[in-house]
Amino acid sequence: MDCILLFAIWAVLLNLSQAFPAMVLPTDQDIQSEKHDDTDIFSRILEANKEISDMLLEGDMALPKTRNAMKCLNDYCKWQKSSSGRVEVPYTIAKDYYDEEKAVIENAMKSIAAKTCIRFVPRTIQVDYISIENLVGCSSTVGRSGGKQQFALSVDGCVSHGIIEHELLHSLGFHHEHTRSDRDQYVRINWENIPQASAYNFQKKDTNNLNTPYDYNSIMHYGRTAFTIQYGKETITSIPNSSVQIGQRQEMSNIDIQKINKLYECAL
Repeated sequence: MDCILLFAIWAVLLNLSQAFPAMVLPTDQDIQSEKHDDTDIFSRILEANKEISDMLLEGDMALPKTRNAMKCLNDYCKWQKSSSGRVEVPYTIAKDYYDEEKAVIENAMKSIAAKTCIRFVPRTIQVDYISIENLVGCSSTVGRSGGKQQFALSVDGCVSHGIIEHELLHSLGFHHEHTRSDRDQYVRINWENIPQASAYNFQKKDTNNLNTPYDYNSIMHYGRTAFTIQYGKETITSIPNSSVQIGQRQEMSNIDIQKINKLYECAL
């Protein structure tokens, strides 16, 4: 009788475990896995930001509340270098991220620090800092704009290494590669494939290009079909070789790293 009772209890528990599976927290591999293997980084950012009602410059650059965004774009509002030669960027991370998600964010910061003099440091009493929050979409202000700078990084599509690096480079003062002042020598903007309401996202800026080559492989470059009016139609075409890869989503390019080091005069 005891054996029959134990078997019955075991069967009930087995059914319950199948009906209510245990909660599994996301792993680093889950967080960093790519949901759309055929898309560039900016297509993923636009997908994450499609429901945002606030105005975002070029799809993911937030308007600072303290001063004119365009001035920041043109002047590269820089974070200050300490006497040690390192540039410290204070940050906070919202408490509603899993530990695994925080690790992905901090690993992207460490990747930048390993190749530059930039150091992202947990905020203590600093007035100027970036506040990384689990808000809708992926976006950042450009450069140091003063006070608390909201840095949106939704767990739904934005917590991946490449996207985090992209937004961190915005926070350091960089905007998108396709809007640099000399872009017409390297890419053709296909205005006929861009909705009129989105055309402003492709306007050139009066940029300081830091004597670096145009970088098709930059983590900051739009993909070929960004803001396209119809699936598959290119909004950006590389010239003179139209088959050159444009944009990627894995890691900063060598020229991205070079730009950071030049802008902040890093002595490595």
